Amino acid sequence: MDLRVTDIDELCTLDPGLGEGELGILRDAAVVFAGGRCAWVGPSQEAPEATVSLDGSGCVGVPGLVDCHTHSLFAGSRAEEFSQRLAGISYTEILEAGGGILSTVTATRAASDELLTDLLRQRLRGFLGGGVTTVEVKTGYGLQPMHERRMLRLLREQELPTRVVSTFLGAHTVPEEFRGDRAAYVTCILEEMMPFALEWADGVDVYCDRGAFDLEECERILGAGISGGLVGRVHAEQVEYTGAAGLAAGLGCASADHLERIDADGINAMATHGTIGVLLPGAMTYLGDDPPPVGELLEAGVELAVATDFNPGSSPVRDLWACATLACVRMGLSVEQALAGVTRSAGKALGRTDLGWLGPGSVGDLALVVPPPGEPARHEVLVQYMGGHRVKAVVRDGRFVVGSKEAVV
Repeated sequence: MDLRVTDIDELCTLDPGLGEGELGILRDAAVVFAGGRCAWVGPSQEAPEATVSLDGSGCVGVPGLVDCHTHSLFAGSRAEEFSQRLAGISYTEILEAGGGILSTVTATRAASDELLTDLLRQRLRGFLGGGVTTVEVKTGYGLQPMHERRMLRLLREQELPTRVVSTFLGAHTVPEEFRGDRAAYVTCILEEMMPFALEWADGVDVYCDRGAFDLEECERILGAGISGGLVGRVHAEQVEYTGAAGLAAGLGCASADHLERIDADGINAMATHGTIGVLLPGAMTYLGDDPPPVGELLEAGVELAVATDFNPGSSPVRDLWACATLACVRMGLSVEQALAGVTRSAGKALGRTDLGWLGPGSVGDLALVVPPPGEPARHEVLVQYMGGHRVKAVVRDGRFVVGSKEAVV
């Protein structure tokens, strides 16, 4: 055994078969890692010996968090756009006037590989410091064959702080050079970008909405990616109802994300096909939207994940814990649903069944979180408080990667 973490006050395994309730809670627990994966979970006094030991006393242990929807690879700033939205200009109006995503495209195309990689590493280090060990990162700020390929190459070739799941989002919006010929840009995606994406990406995504792509275009792009082995995801029903959630379910996509304007047919389709619904409370809050019909989704049996949607415009939010809190107070999730939403359910939204839980067969990722001063080491307080807790240590792939050296015993 390579590493063991002992004396964890409360451990949320996210496997109901290993502990109490839907979070699979163990107390005075230990986790042992070998070969980069979780090898053993159980009572602390029964933990097998290992080369290195960490002290988990006073902590809540959770699986490494999974942020299953981000746009973390970009350059440039959209601070001016934030002021415009505060003055009453809508996100869609800014996009249709050539701003929004398109301004980030301009800055990202102009940035060097070195700058983009440095910015990405800094952002991912911030995620890791909060206990997030897996981050999905989309392309979509290149929107030219050369630049979309460059983004995928940077995501795959670099050694990065977190595990990265890459998603090809060539269908983010129509770039300026194709504004007069949408059909030609869809052809460009399918014929010039998709072959490279099939080799370099893990997933494919489309933005199906007003000002972006219509249902027929999305079906063609998603179908090409999924048939080539990519995991499908969809930006669905955010600004206007399009039917994208039902399309995603029918095509076998792992997730449909946003869902503010989903209808009953879309909900039933997602439930029938097991499509994960990804809630993005950061974007909902920044854009002033009403929440998705979470009660109806849950009642129908749709499993829900929670993500940051981190991007420079509509959700400049890089705190997944804060999004878990917002998913409770703004969207109606329970604490347990929110924690599952940023761990195991988020892994499923990426098509991964080994992420976001702890037990034999899972990846070797763990975060030890110290509760806010005066609070007990219980999972509820980590979601109740928006900030105030600190991550004592992070284990990724069975290795101690973040934390105070005093944690090593």
